[in-house]
Amino acid sequence: MTEQQPFELIEQHPGFELRRYPAHVVAEVCVRGSMEDAGNRAFRALFGYISGNNTSQTSIAMTAPVVQQAAPSEKIAMTAPVVQTQTQEGDYVVAFVLPESMTEETAPTPGNPEVNIRTVPECLSAVVNYSGRWSESSYRRHFAELQAAVTAAGLELVGSPRWARFDPPLKPWFLRRNEVIQDVVRPPS
Repeated sequence: MTEQQPFELIEQHPGFELRRYPAHVVAEVCVRGSMEDAGNRAFRALFGYISGNNTSQTSIAMTAPVVQQAAPSEKIAMTAPVVQTQTQEGDYVVAFVLPESMTEETAPTPGNPEVNIRTVPECLSAVVNYSGRWSESSYRRHFAELQAAVTAAGLELVGSPRWARFDPPLKPWFLRRNEVIQDVVRPPS
């Protein structure tokens, strides 16, 4: 069975779950294209990485979900000096969550320079589950419903939403598990 990204269920709300995700490591690629094509375009490089296209030629177990989000309009490296570069609209970051036992230091170095390994910090997230096709219209509809439910619950949205897909493309569309994930904060009292 495929390893699932761990989380702690904090609360159930009408229309979403509030979860705490621990810090975790991802292998990610930034690609240009439509939202629906980005996952397919990034998949080859990411699958290559977990299949042994890395400096230690190590295979890494596939985990779920595959996470996708629009690339930020600005990327700021957390180094000194701070370097800032502009990205183009239409860029998407697609990531494989690496096994829980792996750290940024123990993950093999990618053989493909397009693949980046990074640690995602712990976060509090609102999540809505749905089944169905991997389409931008379905994602947008569920994200709009999540936004409304989060606002009604008195939480604030932070950062970019993420689209998580858990199943392989050969699984019938009506059985596919998908999620929209949006980081949130509780407003100060």
